[in-house]
Amino acid sequence: MAPTGKRTGESTRSGGLALPNSAGYLDGRLLIAMPVMGDARFERSVIYLCAHSAEGAMGIIVNHPAGSIDFPELLQQLGIIKKGEHIKLPENAESMKVLRGGPVDTGRGFVLHSSDFYIENATLRIDDGVCLTATVDILRAIANGSGPKHAILALGYAGWAPGQLETEIQSNGWLHCDADADLIFGDDVDEKYGRALRKIGIDPGMLSNEAGHA
Repeated sequence: MAPTGKRTGESTRSGGLALPNSAGYLDGRLLIAMPVMGDARFERSVIYLCAHSAEGAMGIIVNHPAGSIDFPELLQQLGIIKKGEHIKLPENAESMKVLRGGPVDTGRGFVLHSSDFYIENATLRIDDGVCLTATVDILRAIANGSGPKHAILALGYAGWAPGQLETEIQSNGWLHCDADADLIFGDDVDEKYGRALRKIGIDPGMLSNEAGHA
């Protein structure tokens, strides 16, 4: 059973995601799709959970490239830079990854980034090292060299209704592990799934659809 992609938690998202204090929630951790995931949208997904509470959950897929979309070209489309100005972009902007963050709000960009950058009333601090900002201001900052040291841009996000993620984990749909900066921001997007599994001591080739959780 995979996330439906419904606009769950819409009111929470638009008003700023409130993070729970309960140790039972998984915000700030990585979800790893089991190999038997039946939904192609989430196959071999590694998802950073930005929020998880009794009201539902919201996360960003960090290992699915968004096709042939190029970050400098995206900046041009948004009018942040003019055609040809990409040669002046700082190195981290030139090489920034554009990912398919999930099936909800696919026309909207969500930037996961290091906590050295913060916009008042716009940035959600998820943990000590990772923040989420969904305004165009962060793209301008990245383009002019004043943005965060590490960042990925995701188009769309994954959302779960209240209790849905818990049910999916119990049904053997997901494993989870501690997040680290390399798994979130690393350039080796294609290797993240295998590395996330190995992080919790699992050989990807040994997994089955039988119940068992890390």
